[in-house]
Amino acid sequence: MPCATAVPDPAALSNRVLKNQRHLGKWARREGIEAYRIYDRDMPEFPLAIDRYGEHLHLQVFERKRALDATLVEEIHESLAARLQLPPTQVVIKHRQRQRGLDQYERQATAGTAFTVSERGLHFEVNLNDYLDTGLFLDHRDTRRLVRERSTGKRFLNLFAYTGSFTVYAAAGGARSSLTVDMSNTYQEWSRRNLALNRLDDPGRHRFARADVLTLLHQLHADGEQFDLVVLDPPSFSNSKRMDGTFDVQRDQVKLLGATLDLLSPQGELVFSNNRQGFRLDPAIGRMVSVEEITGRTLPPDFQRHRPHRCWLLRRP
Repeated sequence: MPCATAVPDPAALSNRVLKNQRHLGKWARREGIEAYRIYDRDMPEFPLAIDRYGEHLHLQVFERKRALDATLVEEIHESLAARLQLPPTQVVIKHRQRQRGLDQYERQATAGTAFTVSERGLHFEVNLNDYLDTGLFLDHRDTRRLVRERSTGKRFLNLFAYTGSFTVYAAAGGARSSLTVDMSNTYQEWSRRNLALNRLDDPGRHRFARADVLTLLHQLHADGEQFDLVVLDPPSFSNSKRMDGTFDVQRDQVKLLGATLDLLSPQGELVFSNNRQGFRLDPAIGRMVSVEEITGRTLPPDFQRHRPHRCWLLRRP
């Protein structure tokens, strides 16, 4: 006689989350971090990622062959709110399905309220409800710190900038100037607000360009512009109507990186990252510049279970 399948117990999940919270909370307080991951698919019966943003929780239910029952998801919501002593309205659940193009940036709702979280002395606006992503990629927290450490006196370029968190770190680190590039007006305005939150919004130093990245790279090269520090964190795939054709980071990396390297000053550095599963850096890149993989330095302690990105530092020989 076949064994009955055990019913997942939301209380077991809540206990694990609370245990993780107690452990990681001490580290986060020492680091001055209000937004961090406290559960990352630790238990196979609960395929969730759970992030803490101040006094809010953001839960992502990952797509799999057998979806979690809606009743179970509601029980998880209630159990976590009670166990962590948070109002249920401050526990947000989203279902993370496979995205194509820039779907993850499209508005999902209009009821969310933006609020601010702190990270190592800097402040960022987040919105847990209205978009699939929240406005701050937590896995790149240590990459942002690396940018701040390297930005003093530099001309900084932020490509596929999203809400401009790298620009904020570069400005805080003393960048001489910055150019923040994204195709979305929504996210460019969000970037401006993040700079203003940190009293770094100097229009004489910090420029913005709403443009297709590849098109703009060629224009900047024609104009003779150069940059000393560049962050390039492209999407895995894009079929946005605002660009010509489609973009695939595996297929198009040589073209994209080549055009970016054309803007690098002689002593410049390019921080290149992406979250494409199975991504392989084309050997042609190593023939253009020196390449150092720095993923081990850019993955923070709360993202060790499942590696969300890979990262390289590219320099001219």
